[in-house]
Amino acid sequence: MSLKANTPLSDLFSLLESKYTLRLCWALKDGHPQNFRLLQDSMGGVTPNTLNARTKELRAAGLLAHGKSGYFLTPLGIHLTRLLVELPSFAQKWTEEKTIKTNMTQLP
Repeated sequence: MSLKANTPLSDLFSLLESKYTLRLCWALKDGHPQNFRLLQDSMGGVTPNTLNARTKELRAAGLLAHGKSGYFLTPLGIHLTRLLVELPSFAQKWTEEKTIKTNMTQLP
């Protein structure tokens, strides 16, 4: 299946591939709202301009909202982060596989 054939998936990928977008969603996955400064600190290294741009994009996409307590994921944003919950275990497996391959190529 090509991404061109599946416009919704292509649109989602375009949104998520922006720098810090996934980190922003991940930082809010626990369900606790965070103000701008706390969110910036929890994401580590994101500039205020970039964070502002990402929060605007995610709000426009319906994945993020802002209230008295700060930024939080909408039900749709929560659904997305639940789909991403398997990424840490995949990343661990991927890293282990890469290490095994690297070690095997270094054998005499």
